[in-house]
Amino acid sequence: MPTVPYFHVDAFADKPFAGNQAAVMLLESWPDDSVLQAIGGENNFAETAFLVPCADDEADYELTWFTPTSTVDLCGHATLASGHIALTEWMKDADEVRFRTHKAGVLTVSRDGEGYALSLPAYAPEPKESFNEAVRGLGARPQEIASHAGGYHIFRYANADEVMALDPDFRALAPLGDLQFICTAPGTDTDVLSRVFVPGAGVDEDSVTGSAHAALTPYWCDRLGRESFTALQASERKGYLTCRREGDRAVLGGPCVTVVEGRFTF
Repeated sequence: MPTVPYFHVDAFADKPFAGNQAAVMLLESWPDDSVLQAIGGENNFAETAFLVPCADDEADYELTWFTPTSTVDLCGHATLASGHIALTEWMKDADEVRFRTHKAGVLTVSRDGEGYALSLPAYAPEPKESFNEAVRGLGARPQEIASHAGGYHIFRYANADEVMALDPDFRALAPLGDLQFICTAPGTDTDVLSRVFVPGAGVDEDSVTGSAHAALTPYWCDRLGRESFTALQASERKGYLTCRREGDRAVLGGPCVTVVEGRFTF
């Protein structure tokens, strides 16, 4: 049975037990997707990131992600965690690492002060007239709904208290599909606050969701009238981010902490 390097990272966190957990695993080559899915279920984190060294110069590693129940087209926090491991373990003299993905193109993680900057495609959402099934599942009517075709649905509420009071019916939301329900409002100690629910992908409430902020960045930059803001994802573990729009990219900033290092046998 093969054994491979395994890292457990808390992303968008400056101390253990905060931010969002991700497993990062370096493989020599790609096994069948059923194996990757089984490992994702075994790890039981919101995401497991799998890396294989690139055979060409387009990127440093190929990257894909699996939740406990499915694969995803984009994951921000596990990409940030992968960049943290690459730059602290395998590319210590580099300032940036490039990841080639199947659906999201080439993603980069670069050193940025005490943390990292993660460059993702910006998913600008469009106003949506209604999404009654989701509103019923969330349990409170927002002021505005906006959606992106990639499955990102933003529900803007009047204030942070309304977002914090949400008690979604996950059984009602899960059958709607592998969608992100991104509930947001102006923040109190940050510019923006959010909570993110993804029950259709086996993650009732995500801790800190980088891909959701790929949609929140253009959304809130337009409404705030500026190109950057601070953000809090107010899950139980909490995570703080900086968000900046650079053309068609959303650049997210934050630190990472490695909490477990070992070998994984399968």
